[in-house]
Amino acid sequence: MAVGHVEGNYPGGMSELYDPQAVEAKWQRRWEAEGAYQVDNDDPRPPYYVLCMYPYPSGPAHQGHVRNYTFGDLLVRQRTMQGYAVLSPIGFDSFGLPAENAAIKTGIHPRTFTDARIEELKSSLRRLGASYDWRRELHSHDPEYMKWNQVIFQRFLDAGLAYRRNAPVNWCPGCQTVLANEQVLADGTCERSGDLVERRDLEQWFFRITSYADEMLEALDGLDWPERVKVMQRNWIGRSEGAQFALAVEGVEGAKIDVFTTRPDTAFGMTFVVLAPEHPLVPTVTTASQRAEVEAFVERVRNQSDIDRQSSEGPLDKRGVFTGGYAINPFNSRRVPIYLADYVLMTYGTGAIMAVPAEDQRDWDFAAAYGLPVVRTVAPPAGWEGEAYTGEGPRINSDWLDGVTDTAEAKQKAIDWLVENRIGERKVNYRLRDWLLSRQRYWGCPIPVLHCPTDGIVKVPEDQLPVLLPDDVEFLPGGDSPLRHHKAFLETTCPKCGGPAQRETDTMDTFVDSSWYFLRFCDPWNSTVPVNPDAARKWMAVDQYIGGIEHAILHLLYARFYTRALADRGLAPAEIREPFTRLFTQGMITMEGSKMSKSKGNLVSPEKYFDTVGADSLRLFHLFVGPPGDDFDWSEQTDQMIEGCHRFLGRLWRMSTRSPDSSRLPDSSRLPDSSRLPESFRLVERAETAADADIDRQVHRLIDRVCSDYERWSYNTAVAACMEMLNTLYRYVQSPEGARKQTVDFAVDSMLKLLAPMVPHVTAELWERRHPDEEPLHSQAWPAADPEKLKQDTIVMVVQVNGKVRDKLDVDTALNETEAVELALRSERVRSALGGKKPSKVIARPPKLVNLVV
Repeated sequence: MAVGHVEGNYPGGMSELYDPQAVEAKWQRRWEAEGAYQVDNDDPRPPYYVLCMYPYPSGPAHQGHVRNYTFGDLLVRQRTMQGYAVLSPIGFDSFGLPAENAAIKTGIHPRTFTDARIEELKSSLRRLGASYDWRRELHSHDPEYMKWNQVIFQRFLDAGLAYRRNAPVNWCPGCQTVLANEQVLADGTCERSGDLVERRDLEQWFFRITSYADEMLEALDGLDWPERVKVMQRNWIGRSEGAQFALAVEGVEGAKIDVFTTRPDTAFGMTFVVLAPEHPLVPTVTTASQRAEVEAFVERVRNQSDIDRQSSEGPLDKRGVFTGGYAINPFNSRRVPIYLADYVLMTYGTGAIMAVPAEDQRDWDFAAAYGLPVVRTVAPPAGWEGEAYTGEGPRINSDWLDGVTDTAEAKQKAIDWLVENRIGERKVNYRLRDWLLSRQRYWGCPIPVLHCPTDGIVKVPEDQLPVLLPDDVEFLPGGDSPLRHHKAFLETTCPKCGGPAQRETDTMDTFVDSSWYFLRFCDPWNSTVPVNPDAARKWMAVDQYIGGIEHAILHLLYARFYTRALADRGLAPAEIREPFTRLFTQGMITMEGSKMSKSKGNLVSPEKYFDTVGADSLRLFHLFVGPPGDDFDWSEQTDQMIEGCHRFLGRLWRMSTRSPDSSRLPDSSRLPDSSRLPESFRLVERAETAADADIDRQVHRLIDRVCSDYERWSYNTAVAACMEMLNTLYRYVQSPEGARKQTVDFAVDSMLKLLAPMVPHVTAELWERRHPDEEPLHSQAWPAADPEKLKQDTIVMVVQVNGKVRDKLDVDTALNETEAVELALRSERVRSALGGKKPSKVIARPPKLVNLVV
């Protein structure tokens, strides 16, 4: 007999084994054939949109997929039972480097490779029991999706949101393409290949995401997202309020250095100025005697990543150089030396800073390394022995600011002075840079423009979209894009002048594909517009978005920008400004402390569990192992926990089908005696007793608890509560007095409904066997607890045997003596302590105490 089989009976007595594979295959076929989770845009039920992040099709599912899509599926099924029309679409983020790198290694075309990987992942998702409206399936490499990607790009280009310029970029030699800042890790390496990222100057395409920085920052407070995600986005946007002003360069007519500072009140303490090595004024301010040293420094810094340059590591006396030039501090007309330093970036602020070592520790360290003076402008407290002081205090050495103690007041006075004297202005700066979207690779959506010697950059006419990728390409070992060498693709005609032109060979960053797919899901059949406004108004914003914390900056920020930009261009409803109302970030699965990944070879396939204990057991494990937002480590004990979840489902099967225990349950010898069933249940027809009323109350409390746990994403405690309830039922049906059949039936049916979103296959099968003439389980209404039975009119009754506490029972405060003794004698712990003997004396003080004497 295959592992996973558990014996059971139909209520009518026909014996049959619980075969997870047969049960799961049956229900998966049935749900798909019936379109159980298909939803139409005119559905009259209240809408609810559940979406898991757009998966990259790397092959069969791994445990990260199982975890993510189990959480999403649970919510879809629960909300459906609660009466919602639930939109649950699926698609595949099918462009990307892995498929192209595979083509270089194997010769398999990226489209062929990707399509095969999609089918593998779809098979895994179906076996998991994930509920989707498969009619809405999207692939990023589908020509229709590519067309709308290109239409949107052209509308952004028309509006000035897309533009091209020469810029220093992050170049990955391993991937042979440009990376966005967000794709460079803290150690300066590529997040995908691990290669050390280089800096190059290239003509690149950008999206003007910075134009939405303020709006995206302010709107974060209204989102029901994890606070750590919102903090990460706030920090990445990096809004800074201050002032910008100019410093004249000594001896150079008309040359001025613009600096931005959040503390203009400390400008009297400026003792040097620092420029980024890329600053255009570097050649101007550098003296002949310093030129060789400056040029060598600039060349060295060019190959460092922004991450490396902003690091605090390394001796500062090696990270700067004196230019030989001087600037004039407009606050006091003093000359200050001009230095270069690697930690000043041209891409942030003005590419130049005023250095005030007394009030900034990095400036202090730099001044110490190069022997530069320190002038305090804020008096530190008495006894101060530190270096830079950043706290409050009266202004000193600051002329007309002397004596001002409040920093906000001092800043305002300094800004007012700059404005009045026409030296500077109030300014807001952002850490956020525009989104670099060019990629020098083949397997991505082509950028729909031409380069004409006469007319410059020209859009491909919309009636000629989509621009498709040619299939007859050669993938070179070095990773160079084959589009650059494909004559038929490259050479074309300018639609303006009719002359020869060349197509753009850069393709779009794959984050473009995932920045609006959720809008397309609302009506993926529409052939006239990328986003159907009526459908978008019905479904958007996504009610619950589910994915990993690693997407907090990249994907989530880009999606927020795209949603706003589409609305402002008339491509989506104007009122839809945010894509995702609620966000849940699930915990990461690790193995021996390392993240599970294909590159590390430590992925654990779910297929072996599908083929043994079944998908429901694996789903239950992922829900039970711990809080969904926490990381957990896959260890040698994991299989034992999964087997434990399978044994729970076996006990649920037997309780639901009224069958005796089976020796066919895997590893049944390891089950404790207390978990095994007797040869028969004692289910009786009788008037309700105190014990039956206790079961009923516990069931309503279970419903209330599980409903609450579901809403709080506390699935692990919901599973634990169901396990406790099943143990309670077993104790009652195993007792000599048995349990009232109607009460147990209500308890079992309630548990099946509560477990239906978690373990959909086995619960659907058991419901059909118990209620063959009713609607399927997942079409039933979600259970609701009776408020009257939730009232806290209970008390803990202590049960003793010979004066020693053997159990504590939650009982009704109105319990009488007979009922108290009856409950005490039902306790498994009490019966064990009695050892089969009858009490010679009973001392009952209901509802607080029962003492049995033997």
